[in-house]
Amino acid sequence: MVRLLSLKKLLLVYFVMSTGALLWLILNFGLFCHGSSKEEKTLLTKTKELRHWEERLRRRERDLQKKPQEDASLPTIYAIMPTHTRHVQKAELTRLAQTFLHVKNFHWILVEDSDSQTDLVTKFLATCGIKHTHLNIKTPEDYQLKETDPNWLKPRGVEQRNVGLQWLRENLDVGRDKGVVYFADDDNTYSLQLFDEMRHTRGVSVWPVGLVGGMRFERPVVEHGKVVRWYTYWRPERPFAIDMAGFAVNLQLILQKPQAKFELRVRRGYLESSLLEHLVTMDELEPLADNCTKVLVWHTRTEKPKMKQENYLIQAGRPSDPRIEV
Repeated sequence: MVRLLSLKKLLLVYFVMSTGALLWLILNFGLFCHGSSKEEKTLLTKTKELRHWEERLRRRERDLQKKPQEDASLPTIYAIMPTHTRHVQKAELTRLAQTFLHVKNFHWILVEDSDSQTDLVTKFLATCGIKHTHLNIKTPEDYQLKETDPNWLKPRGVEQRNVGLQWLRENLDVGRDKGVVYFADDDNTYSLQLFDEMRHTRGVSVWPVGLVGGMRFERPVVEHGKVVRWYTYWRPERPFAIDMAGFAVNLQLILQKPQAKFELRVRRGYLESSLLEHLVTMDELEPLADNCTKVLVWHTRTEKPKMKQENYLIQAGRPSDPRIEV
């Protein structure tokens, strides 16, 4: 009903603007009379402007029809996602936005690994059509990966996820706000079914993750409805041998336990455990995705583009136009 009223208001504004503009043209320029060439040029300009605004209204109406309806009865999914500047950043964010646009009651908390918010991400979020919060914090220099370092060498996105948690605790209310917190990454691929399943998490829910840890998938092993161990190659004895993409937390649990956060100084593979140990025991985990037998999220990771020819052009003093955003 709210959506229908909004569309009716939009169409009413469109009708009033169109009618008002035409009346103004008739009264001021004699639409049905012969006028001077100057008046005709002015009339033509105003007509073009009117058509421009009509087209903008039509595009806005189409955008509203594409977005899923908000449902007050559904908990909000708060997706905290670190991101950093690189050649494929905008492409990755664009790909993810096409998925998130289909998710009802979705709040994207995008946290840049930078000293300030970049123009690229700011402009992208302004036009993505998704409810969002834009934050930033720089990873300490000692914990930044070098160009040649493997991804697993140091924990990534720690400060960014913690800033996202801080924003939730400072802006949401324990007794009022209902939702689920998910720690997304900008190089993953997500099934829409995943968001439907996690939305009603009571404490901490878990599921498999595909193409991770050098395996086809990693997953919690479930027996009689309970998680009993972890199917993974790397240190299955970890308290929570699970990937960041493989769990969600009820918002109330995050708000009620302000000490829960990710630890920057942690052994390889123990980043997820550093948070979850403050929130839940293995026995309390809620297995989703058909008792953790279905993969609904994948670590796809876009291939790093080769810039050999671009570098040649830079050395030759003929770089590509920096005004064109990629």
